[in-house]
Amino acid sequence: MLIKTALCVVIGYLLGSLNGSLVVGKLFYNKDVRMHGSGNAGATNTLRTLGKAAAVAVSVLDILKGILACIIGQLIIGHIDNYGYVGMYAAGFAAVLGHNWPIFFGFKGGKGVLTTFAVILYISPFPALICLVVFIIVVALTKYVSLGSMIAAISWPVVSTLFDLPVVLIFTGIIMVVLIIVRHRDNIIRLINHTEKKISFKK
Repeated sequence: MLIKTALCVVIGYLLGSLNGSLVVGKLFYNKDVRMHGSGNAGATNTLRTLGKAAAVAVSVLDILKGILACIIGQLIIGHIDNYGYVGMYAAGFAAVLGHNWPIFFGFKGGKGVLTTFAVILYISPFPALICLVVFIIVVALTKYVSLGSMIAAISWPVVSTLFDLPVVLIFTGIIMVVLIIVRHRDNIIRLINHTEKKISFKK
């Protein structure tokens, strides 16, 4: 069991380390998005730096790797009574860690929002979709992607209480939420100082 769980973590982490913005930026644009814009290796900074097509490609890659990690973890370790799909949770969480601290890119990655969303979407679709709606509403009203990401993340533990989810999953989800908030610490400061950049829907 421990060996299988460790295998899930390693595979999930390596998949997560394939940071979409860094892969797309370096392969197709010969740019490191960390050197431009906000310096974050994520879809929003890719949109500002490389454009819509690159941002879409990054979003797809970061979502797919989270889902793929969960599928592999699910296959390695099936369902365990009272604990759920431990392998799936472990691989999904490791994918988020890999995205944030990718071994292939000097351990300097993104904030893990899309990959976290992919993981909870695969594991618990309805709570994830509710959080997505929260994100869309907040961003539409404020034009702050960072604020929408954090509020949507915080809403997941609240929403998850409405569904019969395994305790291990809820605990793992809470840790991923904490990671998102911590990774947004600079954004929080900018939001407080009213210096955070807004997204332009017209552009």
